[in-house]
Amino acid sequence: MTRADIPNVISILRIGLVLPVVAALMHGQFTLALLLYTVAGVSDALDGYIAKRYGYTSRLGSILDPLADKLLLVSTYAVLAWLGLLPVWLVAAVVARDVLILAGAVSYHLLIGEYEMAPTPISKINTFAQIALGLTAVFSAGAYPLPEALIEGLVWAVLATTLFSGIDYLWTWGTRACRARAGSR
Repeated sequence: MTRADIPNVISILRIGLVLPVVAALMHGQFTLALLLYTVAGVSDALDGYIAKRYGYTSRLGSILDPLADKLLLVSTYAVLAWLGLLPVWLVAAVVARDVLILAGAVSYHLLIGEYEMAPTPISKINTFAQIALGLTAVFSAGAYPLPEALIEGLVWAVLATTLFSGIDYLWTWGTRACRARAGSR
């Protein structure tokens, strides 16, 4: 292993935190879940910082990092919905957006060719909002009950950024695909 592999190792470790977070939530151990979720969030920031600061970016890293984020967020959201702490329709919207992006990426790769999918600003805001809602819901369930209006406001913020982010990806990558197809003729 080289130093350039450090961000990828951190992403893999973050993927390894998914099952412990889910297990802690399912067993009502919200403080432990919050701690693990926080460690995962800090590791996400750390691997991104290391990759950018030292130029340790790679194709594998561009796949592992968002995969780790999605696995943690979708798993956490699914369990929180199962426990009645988040609305099922919100989880459906978050998953639908991710499936849409994945289907678009696969289609682009098959029909156009390789690409480097970088997160858009609205996508980064969406990820931040999703993490904030997850942390807030877990914190409220375990450590200290927070005002329902705060959680409800975050639910609507996640829905809005999820919808805008999905539309942004459709527009951006649809436009790129059309240009690439037109340029190849």
